[in-house]
Amino acid sequence: MQADLTAFREGLQKLGWTEGRNVQIDYRWSAGDAERTRKNVAEIVALAPDVVLAAAAAVGPLLQASRTVPIVFVIAFDPVGDGFVDSLAHPGGNATGFTLFEYGVSGKWLELLKEIAPSTTHAAIFRDPATTYGIGQLAAMQAVAPSMGVELKAFSADNAEEIERGITFVARTSNGGLIVTTSPPAAVQRDLIVKLAAVHKVPAVYFVRYFVTAGGLISYGPDFVDQFRQAASYVDRILRGEKPADLPVQTPTKYELAVNLKTAKALGLAFPSSVLARADKVIE
Repeated sequence: MQADLTAFREGLQKLGWTEGRNVQIDYRWSAGDAERTRKNVAEIVALAPDVVLAAAAAVGPLLQASRTVPIVFVIAFDPVGDGFVDSLAHPGGNATGFTLFEYGVSGKWLELLKEIAPSTTHAAIFRDPATTYGIGQLAAMQAVAPSMGVELKAFSADNAEEIERGITFVARTSNGGLIVTTSPPAAVQRDLIVKLAAVHKVPAVYFVRYFVTAGGLISYGPDFVDQFRQAASYVDRILRGEKPADLPVQTPTKYELAVNLKTAKALGLAFPSSVLARADKVIE
């Protein structure tokens, strides 16, 4: 989080805003605690700020508390489906910002799995089935899976029992692999997923780098720090008089590929040179 905020403040400074001189920033941290989020939202709205920068989990409560305070969100999963905005092109209300992904990335996860483990013919997909993006990401992979010769089986990532069932299925299947899609439940269960994938020697592709730093094999996903850096531009435009309703929601422009060489060695895999050449982060 510190890297995210540093990028945001640096972005603001380049646009002429210096904390403590011509802009005041009040910080609140919720750490995923719903009750603390509600308390923080009430405090922030009471301050009547010119604009609020918020991670996705706080946006719903913020919009319930105020339909007038301008909000710039980052790392939002499905801003339309979640009711944050009317549409990506025309947000329409008091919120806009940056979404976490576009569905085409889902097909790239499957391509990446085949690139690092070419013999893969079956893949377990961990997703959040209760959300539109969980459904959409799976559909995007199902569209390309036949051309790659891979059969997919979906599992929910919201509890330990289902995660164990999914990885056991892959482990017992010849030439199996795993893809962990964008999902808050998967993020919560990160350590368990990485641990079981290692125990069962399952090649796995993850949606964000912190799985790889935790011992996962490989990830491809948006650069979170870059989203905070870009968010500074929307905060700047709102401070200068523009309205969130007129600022289109943006999809990621910068993605990063991370690989873990130690994990690859433990799995008996060698990353192709084409993958290593593209890697933004290589963990020895």
